[in-house]
Amino acid sequence: MPTTYADARIEPLADGFGRVHTDLRVSVTDRCNLRCTYCMPEEGLSWLTRAEVLSDDEIVRLIGIGVDRLGIRTVRLTGGEPLLRHGLPGLVSRIVDIDPALKVSLTTNGIGLKRMAPALADAGLHRVNVSLDTLRRDRYQEITRRNRIDDVFAGLRAAQDAGLSPVKINAVPVRGVNDDEIVDLAEFAVEYGYRMRFIESMPLDAQAAWERDKMITADEIVERLSKRFTLEPVEREDNAPAEEWRVVGTDHLIGVIASVTRAFCGTCDRVRLTADGQLRTCLFATRESDLRSLLRGGSGDADIEAAWRGAVARKGAGHAINSPDFQQPDRPMSAIGG
Repeated sequence: MPTTYADARIEPLADGFGRVHTDLRVSVTDRCNLRCTYCMPEEGLSWLTRAEVLSDDEIVRLIGIGVDRLGIRTVRLTGGEPLLRHGLPGLVSRIVDIDPALKVSLTTNGIGLKRMAPALADAGLHRVNVSLDTLRRDRYQEITRRNRIDDVFAGLRAAQDAGLSPVKINAVPVRGVNDDEIVDLAEFAVEYGYRMRFIESMPLDAQAAWERDKMITADEIVERLSKRFTLEPVEREDNAPAEEWRVVGTDHLIGVIASVTRAFCGTCDRVRLTADGQLRTCLFATRESDLRSLLRGGSGDADIEAAWRGAVARKGAGHAINSPDFQQPDRPMSAIGG
């Protein structure tokens, strides 16, 4: 019988600052079918080999340890582009079967979602986040180096029709690139019943070309939205990274993730597992813990649990992105997992 979250026998997965970690982000592949200018060079990156990537059995075992022994309550599957992983619905089904109370979601660029949304919903996936930084076909092609925006629109509709709700749209406004579409994106989400979230741009690109002065801050995003909508703040849910506002007179919510200007490190409850089985306690971590070697070396669940707990116990106070001592991680976002 699966362990339930109310089971007091599970010792909380806590770090040295008292933060309890219940949210696990799992990258199922580092590969992507876009070449976004803010993420990677046009020629792409050196992808992991199949042997380096965790198998379905390995992913399910690690998530099972997280749920049964560490108190993980939510799992988000990421990439790269997770829809590129062969047999993804089957993997989702196996993850959902670990515990019926586990909430499983997916972050995707949406390109393959029209084809896969029904199967993912049938497998037990709860909801999706779709990355979409522009509504303009020409600009989408300029940003992603691919002409696939119609596939994204179709994927959004398919996800909604399949009941993967709320369907969330993630956009990263960058000054001089797409910041003139902040209101347009919000209007689009309100019109079609999606939940819009804007994210401050972060230094996670492979080229290390991030420029702070091109980042549109959370305050600026809200200021622009307030000229179009009447917004009322919504109480933040648990340790959710997004600050949310309700469009007055409707049920529509718009969120802003202030990863840089109002970092939420003090309430962080997330750990990340890369596609090659490395545990990261922060998106900006410069140190990883190798769980894959433990898995393939024959370690028991107790040993893997101990390594996991040790890594979280060493977690720092925050990413220090606003400190002169900040170091951008060696791995880009596509390799870390969003």
